[in-house]
Amino acid sequence: MSLENGKSTSVLTRVMTQRRFQATLILPLIILLIDLVIHLNLPNKQSFTTTRYYPALLEILIIIYSAILIFSTKVRRLYERLLEKAPLLMAVFMLVEIWDVVTLKLKLLPLPYFPGPDKVLNALFTDWSLLGLSTLYSLRLLFTGYIIGALIGLVAGILMGWSKKWNYWITPLLKVIGPVPAIAWIPIALVVFPTSFWASVFIIAIAVWFPVAVMTSSGIANVQNAYFEVAKTLGATQKYLIFKVAIPAASPTIFIGLFMGMGSSFLTLIVAEMLGVKAGLGWYLTWAQGWADYSKVYASLIVVSVIFSSLITLIFTIKDRVLIWQRGLIKW
Repeated sequence: MSLENGKSTSVLTRVMTQRRFQATLILPLIILLIDLVIHLNLPNKQSFTTTRYYPALLEILIIIYSAILIFSTKVRRLYERLLEKAPLLMAVFMLVEIWDVVTLKLKLLPLPYFPGPDKVLNALFTDWSLLGLSTLYSLRLLFTGYIIGALIGLVAGILMGWSKKWNYWITPLLKVIGPVPAIAWIPIALVVFPTSFWASVFIIAIAVWFPVAVMTSSGIANVQNAYFEVAKTLGATQKYLIFKVAIPAASPTIFIGLFMGMGSSFLTLIVAEMLGVKAGLGWYLTWAQGWADYSKVYASLIVVSVIFSSLITLIFTIKDRVLIWQRGLIKW
């Protein structure tokens, strides 16, 4: 009798758990439907003409999420992934609707500083050509400065970590220049370099060079001596020890430096474009703010966040491929 009661309790627990999971999966869809109903039926208090961009986005999200929800019943991996992300998606959809309500619907936040999501989406779609061109300029500047800074940082870090002689000469330079914020070099860079573009490249390279050099030298210096002793026993040359032993062993620390350098480079990029460059996302931000068009300001901030998050994701994807034994140790 007790065995049957135990089985029935176990079955009841599984059923309740399954229903709770199903409710968790459906909640984001319910929130999206509520968002759409509120936006279409609650009267607007902000005085500007609305568009169909925001409700259209909600409708597209409803269709996409419904399709994913249906497919998740057939694909176990998709079901587990969706179950993991559902609470986060629900929170995001709720925050977006709160943004819509406190701005467009209730006017609790004043214009022009706090436009609603409909106005921001309108800026994204109507000004996509200038925004896209600014993005291309920013990416060109970012990659040029980041690659130069990362290469110099890697070379300096390897020399510092491997050779006491090079460490003696480079470390004082690192201690003097490294702690100085990269943007503090803007006045000097604008005088020394012939164009604002190369002045900005220099500033970004300085921002990247410091964390990459520090983390690379630390990684090289902390490689276990046993690795080198074994390689020497097998007849390894100094070149082999550096490129086949030291650098691979220090790769986890080097990737941390590259990650930190990307964050520094993006911050420096936006500031540099605000002050010196005549194109790019930083310039676009300043231009839109000058015209008090804050919908375009928020639109450019969305583009900046998407680009930065994508680049960091790319770095971590490369890291997971190169350092497959450390996959999942540091996540993004």
